[in-house]
Amino acid sequence: MNSKKPVRYGMTLRVRPERFEEYKRHHAAVWPGVLAMITACHIRDYTIYHRDGVLFSHFEYWGDDFAADMKRMAADPTTQKWWALMEPMQEPYPDRASGEWWSRMEEVFHQD
Repeated sequence: MNSKKPVRYGMTLRVRPERFEEYKRHHAAVWPGVLAMITACHIRDYTIYHRDGVLFSHFEYWGDDFAADMKRMAADPTTQKWWALMEPMQEPYPDRASGEWWSRMEEVFHQD
């Protein structure tokens, strides 16, 4: 049995209101190669929520090197095509950290 605990990530990003329905349609049928890469990069329990033009994502990272797994994901041609399709629908926060698209949030509370 794996006794390792995941690192939880909460991230936020704006979605362009005029593109939200399109964004939802794409996420109702995420490409299998994108889903496989998410899994291969040790991400589990990945969810995206929406409210008033804001997207909130939550996932658990079960790997040992998040930066390396994110580089692996970013190098994947299918994921690159997916991101190129998604990015015009999204609006990152202007004060996001260098290298971020989705802005990481501070975890304030969690209960298992």
